[in-house]
Amino acid sequence: MAPLPGAELIQKPRQLYRYLLRCCRQLPTKGIQEHYKHAVRQSFRVHSDEDNPERIQQIIKRAIEDADWIMNKYKKQN
Repeated sequence: MAPLPGAELIQKPRQLYRYLLRCCRQLPTKGIQEHYKHAVRQSFRVHSDEDNPERIQQIIKRAIEDADWIMNKYKKQN
């Protein structure tokens, strides 16, 4: 199960970036939202020079899985 609809359609880093920021808006408090927004930005900076298409797809898949885990974590706390 994906955190937000459309995760299965993500193929490009820019799509992933926008998707992850939308996920952040679903988190319960402003502090938590800002923490994960910062983490998303940092991760994109770290991987900005990646040019291997297979590796990019691995990163996208892992980021969606991580977002799913985070969203479920905070959903259970409410």
